[in-house]
Amino acid sequence: MRTRRLAIGGTLLLVIVAVTAIGIGAVALTPGEVIAAIAQQFGISVGSPVSASTSSIVIELRAPRILAAIVVGAALAVAGGAFQSLLRNPLADPYVLGTSSGAALGAALAFLVPISGAAWELGGVQLAAFVGALLSVALVWRIAGIGSGEERIASVLLVGYAVASLLAAALSLVMLTSGANLRAIFGFLLGGLDGASWPRLAAAAIPAVAASLALALRGRPLAAFLLGDEAATHLGVNVQRERKITIALASLATGAAVALAGLVGFVGLVVPHLVRLMVGPDPRAVLPLSAIGGALLLLIADTLARTIGVPVGVITALIGAPFLLWLLQRARAGYAL
Repeated sequence: MRTRRLAIGGTLLLVIVAVTAIGIGAVALTPGEVIAAIAQQFGISVGSPVSASTSSIVIELRAPRILAAIVVGAALAVAGGAFQSLLRNPLADPYVLGTSSGAALGAALAFLVPISGAAWELGGVQLAAFVGALLSVALVWRIAGIGSGEERIASVLLVGYAVASLLAAALSLVMLTSGANLRAIFGFLLGGLDGASWPRLAAAAIPAVAASLALALRGRPLAAFLLGDEAATHLGVNVQRERKITIALASLATGAAVALAGLVGFVGLVVPHLVRLMVGPDPRAVLPLSAIGGALLLLIADTLARTIGVPVGVITALIGAPFLLWLLQRARAGYAL
C-alpha cells in the first residue's frame, strides 16, 4: 500500500513539475498556457486558444527536452537499481561501474565514422553506445570473476573504477585525434539535453523504456539475488541466465540514455538508495519507484541547469558526489548501506 501511494504521489508530482518546467524559459508561460497548447495538439480545447508561437515553443522546443529528461532519468535510475540488486551493493551504478564511460566511448567513436545522414546520427550513435556499455560491463565482470560464479562482489566496484579510468583515457585519445569532431564530442560528454528533438527522443526512448520496463518486471529474480547466488539457485532462479539478461538490459538502458544526454552521473546511485530508505530493498518496489524518482530528479536538475546555463551533468554531480561521501561515511559509522 505504501508503495502504491508513493507511486501515485510521485507520478502526480512529476506531471506538475513537467508542466511547470515547460513554462520556464526566456518566454515564460503559465501552466494554463502549457496545458492548453498540449491539449490543442489532440484537438481538445482548454481555455482560450493559444497562439502559434506559444504552441511552437511548447511542442517543438521544450516538450522534447522535458520528455528526454524524464526518459533518461528513469532509465539511469532503473539501471542503477538493477545493478545494485544484482551485486548486492548500493554503491553500484552505471557511472561507477564504467558502463556509462563505455557507452560514452562508443558514442564518441560513432562521431568519427565518416557516414552522414539522419539515420546514422540517430541509430548509429545508439548502437555504438549500447555496444560500448555492454563491452565495458563485460570487461568488469570478466576481471572480477563474477561471470564464473566466484564470490568476489566486493571487487566489482574497484574493477569498475579501474575500467572507467581506462575508458576515460581511451576517450581522451579519441578526442585528441577527433579533429573537427572535437567540439561535438566535448559537448556530448559534458552531459546535457540541449539537442533534444522528437527524432532523437524517439530513437532513445524506445530502447530505454523497453529495457527499463523489462528490468522492472524482473523484480523476482533480482530479489532472489539479494539472498546470494546459492539461495537464488535454491529458489529456482537460473543465476547465470538471469545475470546475463540483467546486464544486457541495464547496458541497453544506459547506452540509450548516454546516447541522448551524454554523461550524466550519480542518478543511478542516488535515487535507488533513497527509494530503499522509504520502501525497503525489494526490487519489485524499488525499480518502479526509482523510475519515477530518477525522472523527477533529472527533470529538476535539467530545469535548474538550463536556467543558470550549465550542463545538467554538473548539477547531478553536485548532488551525487556529496551523497556518495555521505553513504561512505554512514557505512564507516557502522550503519547498513
